[in-house]
Amino acid sequence: MLFCVEMKVEIPETLDAQRVEAIKAAEKARATEIQRAGKWPHLWRVAGQYSNISIFDVASNDELHDLLSSLPLFPYMQMRVVPLARHPSSIA
Repeated sequence: MLFCVEMKVEIPETLDAQRVEAIKAAEKARATEIQRAGKWPHLWRVAGQYSNISIFDVASNDELHDLLSSLPLFPYMQMRVVPLARHPSSIA
């Protein structure tokens, strides 16, 4: 199952700077792990924003939820999840 996930990160300004850096490092490591597992085949930065648009390829809604909630930045994200289906005019 393919999903388009828009993630917008909103870290509170009151959060300790060292804590923020540790969370970001853990986020990068976890995102790399998910990508290498083939579950996160596309990840694009939205220019000028602290956000991304991603494509996930997972077996179920529950698997997607588990992956997203495992991200260290998850508590600081607003997400929009869109399930995708093949378009009948697609030549792929």
